[in-house]
Amino acid sequence: MTARPNSQIHLVGGGIASLSAAVFLIRDAGMPGENIHILEQLPLLGGSLDGAHAPTADGGYVTRGGRMLEDEHYVCLWNLLESIPTLDDPDVTIREDMHAFNAEHPSDSKARLIAADHSIIDATDLGLTARDRADLTRLLALPEKLIGAKRIEDFFQPRFFDTNFWAMWRTTFAFQNWHSAIELKRYFLAFIQEFDRIHTLAGVRRTRYNQYDSIVAPIQAWLEARGVTFEHGVTVLDADFADATARRVTALHVERDGREETIELGPEDYAFFTIGSMTADATYGDRTTVPELIRERRDGSWRLWEALAKKAPDFGRPVAFCGTIEESKWESFTLTMSDRTLIDRIAEYSGNEPGTGGLMTFKDSKWLLSIVVPAQPHFRNQDPDTYTIWGYALFGGVDGDYVAKPMDTCTGAEVLDELLGQLGFDDIADHVRATTKVTTVQMPYIDAQFQRRVVADRPKVVPNGAQNFAFLGQFVEIPEGVVFTVEYSVRAAMTAVYRHFGVDKEIPAMYRGMLDPKVAWAALKTAFA
Repeated sequence: MTARPNSQIHLVGGGIASLSAAVFLIRDAGMPGENIHILEQLPLLGGSLDGAHAPTADGGYVTRGGRMLEDEHYVCLWNLLESIPTLDDPDVTIREDMHAFNAEHPSDSKARLIAADHSIIDATDLGLTARDRADLTRLLALPEKLIGAKRIEDFFQPRFFDTNFWAMWRTTFAFQNWHSAIELKRYFLAFIQEFDRIHTLAGVRRTRYNQYDSIVAPIQAWLEARGVTFEHGVTVLDADFADATARRVTALHVERDGREETIELGPEDYAFFTIGSMTADATYGDRTTVPELIRERRDGSWRLWEALAKKAPDFGRPVAFCGTIEESKWESFTLTMSDRTLIDRIAEYSGNEPGTGGLMTFKDSKWLLSIVVPAQPHFRNQDPDTYTIWGYALFGGVDGDYVAKPMDTCTGAEVLDELLGQLGFDDIADHVRATTKVTTVQMPYIDAQFQRRVVADRPKVVPNGAQNFAFLGQFVEIPEGVVFTVEYSVRAAMTAVYRHFGVDKEIPAMYRGMLDPKVAWAALKTAFA
């Protein structure tokens, strides 16, 4: 490892990718914390790992989403979290706290799928036919270069998309039929260990609180204690390079408090750019308002990548991911309740106490609605006698079953009405309506990373010949990696730091379940028997 005590490192974006890079720079590359500068346009760090009081008139709480974590695949994330103490106990790391929490709240869904008549579906019956299995095998066997930009629906018969297997897989990971077949193949290979437990979600690991409180806030505290600088209200607009080959960054053009400025980079300085954003242009609604669906790119995350992509042909093609809002959007919602009536009824109905059931999907709902009842409290400083539920729907553009309008045009009260209809809890519906705050979130790019693409559409973490810069986040190319996971962002950060700073450590190898005879056999028995 080559020490660079005079280098200044500018990390563009305050999401988990930049936060991880800062930890690796200090922990593994020996960089002084005061030499690291995180530039973030929003008031809070964390990017898509959020959890806070709702920014609406109703109040309550909100998380835009929640990332699935599990033991086998998330090796870089666990490497990171083994170094960071929790906020509640400095002698306990985040990883240790997660172990303890999941031992207390083991995942064992007893109501993974719900039918239109409110009955619980036998989700052990995956519903796969011999043709479905043959199609799945063909997808797994094909090289990515032959799959190319094909859709998932190009590889399967129409009936496959009505199976219990697809209902569970797609809602666990948020796939649409028109998404990239390459990404689905990568998910099958990365999470092959989930095949025989997809109906119980027994492989899911959760944080004690939402992922902002359990992951982001402790990392921020750790970095602050080591002198890292956090600059909020800063949007990076563009970057200058030394010459036409675009292999050395010389300056960053930023907007700070409405004024444009230039940050000059010296000969030993670095810039790591988080490009794109799955939660860019997210908007919020409450019981009486509808969140706006923003179709033009207002957020700086996409504009920055568009500017950088013009500098060199190997910097990716952002339009492949942000060019079709109808194919990448969906809406989530958070319920904040002033008593336990709804979560207790769901526990009685489902057989799962809060925090043990994972996703409950209403398989026949036109919105394809799913909810999660987390362990309470889900927010670190949650108000006493307050309880939360999170949910989302993949099909926001069609009328609901109980509300005759698309979710995209619904108020929070109408979203709650649709949920109560799907549950069939008519006897408590009025009480729940009177005691529940609803926060809805429209996210036009939440599935953007699953869009059909070719390899050249995403830049390498460290482009060939790059001297002092790297790309981070969900829109870089990591061979065999699976996007829409925290692991992907953390692996990109580790790759950037280790390569540029000569860290003499191995990046943890990706988990390959098919090489484990027990895992492969279990998957084969479940999906291919």
